[in-house]
Amino acid sequence: MASLAAEAMIGRHDEKRRVDELVGTARAGRGGSLVLCGEAGIGKSTLLTHAVRAASGFQVLEACGAEFEQELPYSALHQLCLPILDRLGGLPQRRREALRIAFGLAGGTPQPFEVGLAVLDLVTAASGGRPVLCVVDDAQWLDAASSRALAFLARRAGADPVAVVLALRSPFVAGELSELERLDVGRLSDEDAKALLAARHPFPLDDRVRDRLVAEAGGNPLALLELPLAGGFVLPAASSVPSWIEEGFRARLAGLPAGARLLLTIASADPTGDPGLLWPAAADLGVDVPVASADAAAAGLVEFGARIRFCHPLARSAIYRADHDGARRAAHGALADATDPLTAPDRRAWHRAQASAGPDETVAADLEHCASRARSRGGVAAAAAFLDRAAALSLDPRRRAERTLAAVEAGIEAGVTDRAADLLSTIEPASLDEFQRARTDLLRGRIAFTRPGDGSGPSWTVSAARRLSALDPDRARDCFLDALEMSLVVGRGSGNVDEVLTAARAAPAPTSPDLLEALITLAEDGYRTALPLLRETLHAEGGPLWSRRPALASMITTELWDLDTHFAIAEWLVKAGRESGSPLLLRLAFAQQAIGATLAGDLGPALAATAEEEAVADATGATPLLYHRLLLAAMRGRREETLALVQAGGAAQAASLHWSAALLHNGMADYPAALAAARKATEHGDLFLTGAALPELVEAAVRCREPAVATRALASLTERTQAAGTALGQGVTAYARGLVTGAEDDYREAVECLAEAPLRPYQGRAHLLYGEWLRRKGRRKDCLRELRTAHELLSAAGAEAFAGRATDELRAAGQRAERRSAQAHEQLTTQQVAVARLVASGATSNEVATQLFISKRTVDAHLRAIFHRLGVTSRRQLRDHPGVLGPDADHAR
Repeated sequence: MASLAAEAMIGRHDEKRRVDELVGTARAGRGGSLVLCGEAGIGKSTLLTHAVRAASGFQVLEACGAEFEQELPYSALHQLCLPILDRLGGLPQRRREALRIAFGLAGGTPQPFEVGLAVLDLVTAASGGRPVLCVVDDAQWLDAASSRALAFLARRAGADPVAVVLALRSPFVAGELSELERLDVGRLSDEDAKALLAARHPFPLDDRVRDRLVAEAGGNPLALLELPLAGGFVLPAASSVPSWIEEGFRARLAGLPAGARLLLTIASADPTGDPGLLWPAAADLGVDVPVASADAAAAGLVEFGARIRFCHPLARSAIYRADHDGARRAAHGALADATDPLTAPDRRAWHRAQASAGPDETVAADLEHCASRARSRGGVAAAAAFLDRAAALSLDPRRRAERTLAAVEAGIEAGVTDRAADLLSTIEPASLDEFQRARTDLLRGRIAFTRPGDGSGPSWTVSAARRLSALDPDRARDCFLDALEMSLVVGRGSGNVDEVLTAARAAPAPTSPDLLEALITLAEDGYRTALPLLRETLHAEGGPLWSRRPALASMITTELWDLDTHFAIAEWLVKAGRESGSPLLLRLAFAQQAIGATLAGDLGPALAATAEEEAVADATGATPLLYHRLLLAAMRGRREETLALVQAGGAAQAASLHWSAALLHNGMADYPAALAAARKATEHGDLFLTGAALPELVEAAVRCREPAVATRALASLTERTQAAGTALGQGVTAYARGLVTGAEDDYREAVECLAEAPLRPYQGRAHLLYGEWLRRKGRRKDCLRELRTAHELLSAAGAEAFAGRATDELRAAGQRAERRSAQAHEQLTTQQVAVARLVASGATSNEVATQLFISKRTVDAHLRAIFHRLGVTSRRQLRDHPGVLGPDADHAR
């Protein structure tokens, strides 16, 4: 097989160069990754072999995905790390335990980002100072948990001497691996194909035979090397090249004795390649192991050693499919009997499931237990697969329905919503009770909510609430709230909010005032009546609302113009997220922190929180949240970034997108664009966003000489803020009123009220609007005072567009704005801001690495760049650098 690999490198000069560059970069101390994509047999595995040969002196770790093992969480990752698991003891306790749990060596629930970081630590620690090469073949068959962890490792190894090379068969979807650097491995030219044939055959081929082989293989190197072995040159035109290659491998089986063929079938059914399973299983089926193994090895399809290795991944699948169903079931049954039920219960249950010819309640129950274990280890996708198979093996209709519903729930959680929807459609409604019908409607709603353009999620959730109204009134009211949360994300423009509120009015009355009642009152009776109820539910005696529904609680604080409670919610979310390790809570926490810091004008904390949210999203393979990044970009006046995020948001969170766009355009004095965006943001009266967008509508309408629009918007804003009664709301309303009335007292009131609410962007805008009014009145001395204050506040808040407006006004008044020194956040990347703030507050490099889900080496690389850009030489100097910790420095320290 070594000579075959050398021959197959013909025509791969560019691909070899890319692989060599990656290995060379890792040798120099900088990590990287490469995903080799191409059809089966195109040469990906050969390039992996070349990478291993090029990595002399490296610690090499290898794994291979297996089609039949995708249900087992972290199975491929365990295969990769198996040679270095003896180094687990050197990891910090949390990371060590994360891997032990993931690999089934301990009980508990690991967080995916902790597993990824633990793997990075293990890989770099185990190298003993050497660079590391990780090679993974057939990555399209990786289990979801392994794929996520390997993608995390590849993305985070940039500052470490770690190269990750994966081979992925196209046209499979890469999932978490799709964002890694990709190299498409194409077909060979006819000239290279002929050179490969010449290298393979010592005697010249007849030209017509050679040309026919080249034409039939279509530039696929493995096809060229295997087709002559298939025993003929004329192949069925309808078959694909991989099918021809598999036929070639199957042809080698034809002359083998029955014992050797059965041994190969057993080996192909066990993805671990463990001889300790293969030999007992073969003996159990009556195979003469010494004779059969010699015959099988002579065919060149497999190598028997410390691990069983097939000559090519296609050989394994060809052999597995070549035998009949009964032989495959017998192989899996023997492997199940050879598998230790204590150390590998999931693998044993999986083999038993594959060995089952029909329904088997015992096996189905085992698979349910496997699903529970998989979920506890973070393998939600595996749990869904186990439950899916358990449902298929269930004879009793009610148990089958219950297992199917559980599989659908796990599938939604794992993100495989198409399969979840297919499963849901298989349930017979007649087998369901009313609770299960409600559960089915809820699942349909959750699936719809994940699909762009499908607005039926709230309707299905309302249907579930109606079913539960007589059975479980409290749960029914919770379902109505679920539907409202869905609707508020989509926006009132979909009509869902009104539909939910109409249906909720018929819900059973609560035993005491609750959030649903408060929201219905808000829709029916307005703010003055509803806001006391909203405050009561927000700070309920049984525990604050944000401990149960943090998203809705955050929305309500915005509706109440109560940023103090918003900050308290963000702080609670961070604490709860860190204690529980919940990625969802952590991401919501950091997003809320970023929003609060942006509105307060504390750009350093806003950027740091944004970096932390992106780190958790990256670690879990999720897309970073949008709304806080959008607000931050708009507040900073970053036009291209804001509009790109608006476009990326699509129809979801429409009011939030338009509010941010209106904020951006008002800052840039593009008032027609601001008016159009603000109208869209407020036209449907969405909870928590309309109130925030109304001041933008007032200013844009006034500047565009639309007094009627401005007056109506001001009236709506006043209704909200008078009922809320906060200094922030009163101050913002006062400067909006000043724009409409032109009364100086309104501007003065705005400045005075906002002095009590230390939120620099709002304070700065009050001074800016007052200064603009004073300049137009010809009161130069007074306007200069207000405009200088506005410029100072807005510049410090990072509100660059609004600060630019202040600069223009000062220039028009005959004075230049003073240049301010560059802030730390302007000289650093978002992640560097986060590193700088954590280090300045006293965190060690290891603590920073843990919090940002990067390696210690990456932290140290960031610190070198930070020191250079800020002109400091020590952590103490970093702590004292102005603008790193900002106004919350005392608290941070």
